[in-house]
Amino acid sequence: MKEALKLACVVLLLGLTTQSMWAQDEVYVKPAPKPADTSKSTSAPVPAPTANAPADNAPADYVIGADDTLHISVWKEPDLTATLPVRPDGKISLPLLNDVSAAGFTPMQLADSITEKLKKYIADPRVTVVVTAMNSRRIFVTGEVTHSGAIALLPGMTILQALSSAGFTQFANLKGIYLLRMENGRQVKMPFNYKEVVKGRHPEQNILLQRGDTVVVP
Repeated sequence: MKEALKLACVVLLLGLTTQSMWAQDEVYVKPAPKPADTSKSTSAPVPAPTANAPADNAPADYVIGADDTLHISVWKEPDLTATLPVRPDGKISLPLLNDVSAAGFTPMQLADSITEKLKKYIADPRVTVVVTAMNSRRIFVTGEVTHSGAIALLPGMTILQALSSAGFTQFANLKGIYLLRMENGRQVKMPFNYKEVVKGRHPEQNILLQRGDTVVVP
């Protein structure tokens, strides 16, 4: 009886020891997280920083006119750097130089002119001229239109395009429209028959507009 009891105790002890060994071997290892799938990301890409563009990007061959605004910069001369309007007489006022003609010049030509004048006062002046507001590039529409007054002159703008922005009143005489333009010191009148032009007739009347033109709708 005692021998059987001892044998049962040994068997029970061996069983408990084996279970303990198994429990030590079965260690749970947390799997590593999967890398994020960036190809399916819905967030918008962050754009690269860009420099601020000037208010108006005047072309290199732009001719300065009255009412334009210019930024005159002289390198290492902050007292001579300024933003100035072009006066109705076509001139600007600069320190040391007083009145300087600006109308009729391109920005590069005006920069060269100012550079030559400053050589009397400054050694090796470096001048930059930037047109910040092209206010002189305007045409005018008046008469029986819904929006009369000045219109910004865009490159390649025609009479028909200007009239599409101005609109007509119910009393407009669409056959009697005309353009007024200054040529060689005198005013020239050019007819424009809206009804004929929109039908594809007399395309020669739909001319390119120039700075200072006035379109009259009787």
